[in-house]
Amino acid sequence: MRSYIDDYKQKGLRKQLVDTIRSKGITDENVLTAINNIPRHFFLDTAFEGIAYEDRAFPIGEGQTISQPYTVAYQSQLLEVRPMEKILEIGTGSAYQACVLAELKANVYTIERQKKLFDANKNFVFKNKYRNIRFFYGDGYEGLPTYAPFDKVIVTAAAPSLPAKLLQQLKVGGKMVIPVGEGDVQRMMRITKLGDEDFSTEIFDDFSFVPMLAGKKM
Repeated sequence: MRSYIDDYKQKGLRKQLVDTIRSKGITDENVLTAINNIPRHFFLDTAFEGIAYEDRAFPIGEGQTISQPYTVAYQSQLLEVRPMEKILEIGTGSAYQACVLAELKANVYTIERQKKLFDANKNFVFKNKYRNIRFFYGDGYEGLPTYAPFDKVIVTAAAPSLPAKLLQQLKVGGKMVIPVGEGDVQRMMRITKLGDEDFSTEIFDDFSFVPMLAGKKM
């Protein structure tokens, strides 16, 4: 079960979380405001309600997690989201990251390979608020060629290498933010598409994500 009551206590804890994230180096005020506006405890079982605003990841089932808020803010900041941009997200999970992007006024296309997690979002608590999120069940490595090209791509799982099909689905001038590497630690990268076969790569901090897997899981 989940609680959908957002009282003064939760709002106060959320403000403290935003202050924590800011102290760790997040400077994009739009991202910080989005984090402050979204009740993270809505995305977690009531067992986690008392600790939902700690800056850490929590399990959401199927071997997946809701990412650490700092990680969500970090990736969102690197993505440099602009209103009305078309963004492809790989790995819906709890839909928390998708909501942050939607709060930033992007049009979000998000893919989940785990059927149980995808089905859980059919009763998405914010489906009326965030009409700018579209949910898809599928293989993240394949992307969504029918809806391409995208202004931005964000990958919320660790890829062993850069997924070629996702790079193809970026607009020229578009950016992908993705953790790359095998093992327990990955490097956060931002790839900018300069031309059809021309890309620039920026390398940032180390993170730890669940692995990006191919195919769909029932």
